[in-house]
Amino acid sequence: MAKVAWIGLGVMGYPMAGHLLTRGGHELAVYNRSPAKAASWIDAYNAGTQHATPAAAAAGADFVFACVGNDDDLREVTLGPDGAFAAMRAGTVFVDHTTASAEVARALHAEAQARGFSFIDAPVSGGQAGAETGQLTVMCGGDKEAFERAESLIRCFARAVRLIGPAGSGQLSKMVNQIAIAGIVQGLSEAIAFAENAGLDVPAVVETISKGAAQSWQMDNRWETMHARRFDFGFAVDWMRKDLGICLAEADRNGSALPVAELVDGFYRDVQAKGGGRWDTSSLITRLPGPGPERT
Repeated sequence: MAKVAWIGLGVMGYPMAGHLLTRGGHELAVYNRSPAKAASWIDAYNAGTQHATPAAAAAGADFVFACVGNDDDLREVTLGPDGAFAAMRAGTVFVDHTTASAEVARALHAEAQARGFSFIDAPVSGGQAGAETGQLTVMCGGDKEAFERAESLIRCFARAVRLIGPAGSGQLSKMVNQIAIAGIVQGLSEAIAFAENAGLDVPAVVETISKGAAQSWQMDNRWETMHARRFDFGFAVDWMRKDLGICLAEADRNGSALPVAELVDGFYRDVQAKGGGRWDTSSLITRLPGPGPERT
């Protein structure tokens, strides 16, 4: 059993931290910017200790996990006046599940090394449902020795975990993931709207084509709710736009062309403008004309 600090108990971090306790049997100290959320977590699991700062939570920990909003949030909980790095012991491993830039991952890895501990960038894919069921995919960047020490803990909430390469590689891999998803969701939206406009039996069509080359996770898990115009679950449009912004910025740096991702980012901007910032990303279909029912 390890002593673990968990920083950030949002829709992802809350259940992920819970799996470390229920599946791993680890001892948890938790911090959340909103103290009420941390108190709620402790009440729900009847375990753990709540702390007022990231540093207080990290003091004495063997592993420190974080899952926060963006680069600035990550810098604040690591390098801020009460950040975790100030309290971490030599030999500790910091595992970051935030979707952030490769630049901040590399900078924090270098800072951790200078202080005598390790940093792994480990963004996840699978959304809220994957976090709740403990079936996330985790792509990691960092040093092999640190990854091997942390891997068994990460597997408490993951179905797949892999070290991709050096610091920043996890974040770059998450960008690849989001670029691929953007095009798939737009294509699925167009396909379903087209089938509706053509007067086809949409369930029959999807059941058939999902057995062929068109099959995808998005088709298997989202076609029915897209057809019904239900979007009150899953990965929010606001979060996807944040992620695509990171992808587009990195593409500018490395010379990549992302015409589809850039186009779909604009489509998500349209969804935000109609009040859908917290809708699931499959809400792209709402931009398309068709006889589908109104969103519920």
